[in-house]
Formats: sequence, C-alpha cells, structure tokens
Amino acid sequence: MKALRFGRHAAIAVIAAGALALAACGSDNATGNTPAGNQTSAGPKVTGTLTGIGSSAQGAAMDAWKSGFAAANSGATVQYSPDGSGAGRKAILDGSAQFAGSDAYLTDAEYASSKDKCGPDGAVNIPVYVSPIAVAFNLPGVTDLKLDASTVAKIFRGQVATWNDPSIAALNPGVTLPDTKVTPVNRSDDSGTTSNFTDYLAAAAADVWTDKASGIWPATLQGENAKGTAGVVKTVTDTPGAVTYADDSAVSGKLGIAQIKVGSSFTKISADAAAKAVDAGTPVAGRSANDLSIKLDRKTSVEGAYPI
Repeated sequence: MKALRFGRHAAIAVIAAGALALAACGSDNATGNTPAGNQTSAGPKVTGTLTGIGSSAQGAAMDAWKSGFAAANSGATVQYSPDGSGAGRKAILDGSAQFAGSDAYLTDAEYASSKDKCGPDGAVNIPVYVSPIAVAFNLPGVTDLKLDASTVAKIFRGQVATWNDPSIAALNPGVTLPDTKVTPVNRSDDSGTTSNFTDYLAAAAADVWTDKASGIWPATLQGENAKGTAGVVKTVTDTPGAVTYADDSAVSGKLGIAQIKVGSSFTKISADAAAKAVDAGTPVAGRSANDLSIKLDRKTSVEGAYPI
C-alpha cells in the first residue's frame, strides 16, 4: 500500500471467498496539512486517524499491516475493529468507517448505496490476500477426511446424524469413522465467511442447499452457533464431533481439515489451491474502473483448485 488517502474517494478492500479485501471511503486529499514541497522521495506523509471495521478473519493480517503502516507514518493512526464483514460493509455505507474488511465484495445494491458517501464512482473492492475457507472438524482419531459439496451441504443442513453415516463413509474407504454425533457450528453474526461458504453450497450443491447465499445463516436450520471466527473455532475445539467453516489460518494445526472434491479428485486446502480458484474467477461487471472484485467459479473442475 503506497499513499493512503482519507476522504471521499478512498479504496475499499473486500475479501472474496478466497480473497480477503478491504473497503474504504474518503476524499482525494490526504487529511494531513503537510505542503507538497515537504514530501520526500518516499512519498507523501500521512497524518490523522483512519477507522476500519470488518472481517474477523482479517484481524491478524490487519494487525500486521497496521504495525507496518505506523512504522512508515508516525503521524497516522489506523484503528480496526474485527466486528464481522457485515458490520464493516454497514459502516462503509453509513459513513462511520473509512474502510472495511469483508470476505465478500459489495453487492450491486450496496455498491449503488455507497455512492452516497463515496461519490459518483462509489466504493471500490480491492482483494488484499487469498484466504481459503476450511471445513474444520473435531473428530478424535480421524485425521484424513474427504467430503464433496453435496455431503458438506447435508452436514450443515442437519441431514447427517453421525460421522459414520453412509454418505461420508462412501467418500472415505478404509477410514474408521466413529458413530459420534455430528454437530454443525455456524456463525451467529453477519459474516463474509458465511456468505462465501453458502455461495459455494448454493452453487456446487444446489439440489441439497436450497437457500440463497447470504452472510446471515438460515434461521430455519438447527445447530450450534457462535460469534466471529474465534467463537466458532472455540466451540468446535471444545465439542467432539463438531464441524464448522472458518478461515484456514484460524484452524490450521488446531482442528482437522477436510479435503474437498473438485472434479474427479480431492483437493487439500492450501494457498496454491486457493490461488488457482481465484485465477479461474471472472471480474464482476458494472463496477468502477478501479474495482477489482472477483466472482469465483464455485463449480470449477480445475485440478488442484480449492473453490471455497
């Protein structure tokens, strides 16, 4: 990130199912009052406070970015509250934050609404980093688990009662699966991670997942729920047989992570696999010239791609 400008035309970064992003709104002029003649070859100095709200999945990365930015701009303060993607997008639209982290790009309606605060070009979505969503489970004795989209959808719809259910066993020959109760755990808050996860289910398992993609979990579905990434991870960690969806960086090394069927093979979650899915995506139409929103192909059959 080079010069950050605060005001009516700042950038937003959004995080798409595999790509974390940031959202911002501000003016074309920096808030500092340093004259142009005092700028150095390193770029203009930035002063003031930049307030951001958004994705809890982006929290750790934001802490690192804030530290680096502060080191280069001692007169500036960046505040970020990881209250969830939905809260971040709402804050951009009502003008209470200059940027937001979101795991999903602004909808067409949100983009149109953003013009009230950001000017005629509206807010822009800028992918910040690729962040695949893991299907993470707590199943003592099981370290290697394979699932397809249909089975994942059935699990989170409450249609699979135990881990040795025939639908899971058929995908995992040779694996001893216990009769432990399956406990799906979803986000209780408006979440970009939920938006991306349900987008995958609605596209790749439409015959099972009949709800529309949304950042808010369907109220008709039963199961455990918790607020934020940390909340669902803790719930699963404390509950044998539980399963959730969460940013890979939050569960790697802590919980089991399922391989997902893509085409005729199963793909392990990784940065390279997520990047392949992003490469197979397409730009979102109808946005400003500087907008970098990407629509992922959730039904991709590209070998080695991870579509969640």
